[in-house]
Amino acid sequence: MKNPNIKWIYLIILSIIWGSSFILIKKSLLGLTPYQLGALRTIITGIILLIAGFYSLKEIPKDKWKWLFISGLLGSFIPAFFFAIAETEIDSAVTSILNSLVPLNTILLGFAVFKISSTKRQVLGVIIGFIGTAILITKGSELNPNQNYYYAIFVIASTLMYATNVNIIKRYLQDVRPLAIATGNYVFILIPALIVLFFTDFFKTETFEHPEFINSIIFVIILSVFGTAMAKVIFNKLVQISTPVFASSVTYIMPVVALIWGILDGESFSLIQGLATLLILAGVYLSHRRIKR
Repeated sequence: MKNPNIKWIYLIILSIIWGSSFILIKKSLLGLTPYQLGALRTIITGIILLIAGFYSLKEIPKDKWKWLFISGLLGSFIPAFFFAIAETEIDSAVTSILNSLVPLNTILLGFAVFKISSTKRQVLGVIIGFIGTAILITKGSELNPNQNYYYAIFVIASTLMYATNVNIIKRYLQDVRPLAIATGNYVFILIPALIVLFFTDFFKTETFEHPEFINSIIFVIILSVFGTAMAKVIFNKLVQISTPVFASSVTYIMPVVALIWGILDGESFSLIQGLATLLILAGVYLSHRRIKR
């Protein structure tokens, strides 16, 4: 008999891992460019997954490979670069809070693309969530005038990609093992990441001589092993044993973890931004709260 609480255990573990990934990205950028970081993160994760899950690839039906390609592109490859680019201009805590839009976008895309019906409560939740987002970005730009909050677009675009990926996994990859999904994703994106890294001047002497280079590499390895490789498998499993919206609600706890890390690292965060964060989370809660029958 399956333990009904196992999905909550997965959710909490995933929230802590991913909530810590934003500060790891920030620290990695001290000695690397965002393109080097995105490429290295993808390469290291790909190597780990291919070692661990190579034999699981033979279990994947031929008709599933096209979905694995799309899933890898939208769920791993592009966001790895977009989040790194975003954090060159905006704080890690704010980035994590904007990432909370994933459940709202999951509902929007589920309705618009995957023909999944939505309730009035879900629509209200989406509206409240996006009002909170607007306040968060506006007040953030006032509090940190030296930061370019237009870079929030990279985070919002990533949340749309994540939301699409969640729906793809649930609809088209439900019968594929989580490890096989993650490994299959990186079969497609590992080579493009190597090409990107080659053109980022990573192999030049100046890169290795940077005083923060070693520390950045250590942070990238931690990010890749836990924040990407392990987390991808856990997330894929969570989607399969629950629902796309429940799996996306990992973003409830993530901002709390990321906010603690951000404050400890000296990031500024105003009361109004805190209220905006509560608005976003309230929108997420309303958007997927079960209706009592």
